Amino acid sequence: MDAEITVVELTPDLAPAVVRLCEGALDLPEDAAEADAIVATLWLRAVAERPGFALGAYRGSELVGALIGSMAAADQRLGHVDLVAVTPEHRRRGVARALLAEAERRLAGLGAAEVLLAGNPPFYAWPGIDVRYTPAVCAASALGYQQDRTAWNMTADLSYDDSPALRSTAAAERRLAGAGVTVREAGPGDLPALAELAEGTFGGSWAAELAGSVGRPGAGCHLAERDGAVIAFAAYGSSRPSWFGPMGTAPAAEGSGIGGVLLRRCLRDQRAAGHDSAQIGWVGPVPFYSRSAGARIERVFFLYRKRFGN
Repeated sequence: MDAEITVVELTPDLAPAVVRLCEGALDLPEDAAEADAIVATLWLRAVAERPGFALGAYRGSELVGALIGSMAAADQRLGHVDLVAVTPEHRRRGVARALLAEAERRLAGLGAAEVLLAGNPPFYAWPGIDVRYTPAVCAASALGYQQDRTAWNMTADLSYDDSPALRSTAAAERRLAGAGVTVREAGPGDLPALAELAEGTFGGSWAAELAGSVGRPGAGCHLAERDGAVIAFAAYGSSRPSWFGPMGTAPAAEGSGIGGVLLRRCLRDQRAAGHDSAQIGWVGPVPFYSRSAGARIERVFFLYRKRFGN
């Protein structure tokens, strides 16, 4: 590592500087384009809900690297590294190593027994390390992290009017209305019912992700209800404006076509907001998204973990 590199904790007023660094340090254009949203989600929004911090690596007065870390809300034995970014001209010079060493020290001090290089819902920008960030994959292995899972995103093409992702839902909505199902955009007043369905049926962080989608600029949610009860939802923009999810349908309503309707309503919103594509993050049911929106598997992520004392 350069002797001149120092690592310090960053204060929120330095968020614009971290955004500028990420715009140049995130090699994939789709990530660099959303650097502002990524930093806001992982740092400024997240620290209001869970323990976390941001670190900066400086060479003299120049910010050359940044890291954002946090503790898992559901399991305080787990720490997460949510973002590491180093300017291209300072890579392979020990900057990432220094940032990760300090992050591990801080996470251990907060009670973590393990550190994950993996998304920490509900505030995450990636499931793990995109395999196209090959230097990061190599660095994780060199620093003692073990790959334990693989995740993937699917991409829905929103760039042309006749895209399968933008197919009309009018006929399906009429059919659902005939069966007593209403489909509409969700508002803040729907959050208690949405949270009840998400927590009672799916668990995890989906209720919090829905809270980050409903009524927030660049985000949204659509729902289906029958007899006044919410039976399905689909949301987008909770963590990143171009990302879709989560979505869920009550078991009793599965197979009715509600999911495809809600999915495409959200994708049309994202297209109207100016997005040429949408990322369906951390995908489970690949065939559903392929059939309903013509989506394809595109981004693949390796997830890593490191136990202290190993």
